[in-house]
Amino acid sequence: MQILEHSPTLNTVLMVEEVLKNMNESVITIAELKRKLPKQVNHNTLMITLDYLEKSNKIAVTLKGITWIHNTNVNMKKAITRGLEL
Repeated sequence: MQILEHSPTLNTVLMVEEVLKNMNESVITIAELKRKLPKQVNHNTLMITLDYLEKSNKIAVTLKGITWIHNTNVNMKKAITRGLEL
């Protein structure tokens, strides 16, 4: 079992989620994200948080940056489930 040196707290995960969910830009870099966070977050902790958010399909991480992709729209989920073309 590996023990992480800088494990994110729930508050950190929620803080990062909130900033990404409410950003005006469609893509944000890690440096920009760090500047927009209300509190400073250790780089390794932030990377673990971003990895978690990507694995839980809330963000997409590309060469250009990070994008919030999580969608809670019930109608959209039904359409995807049924395989309807929009």
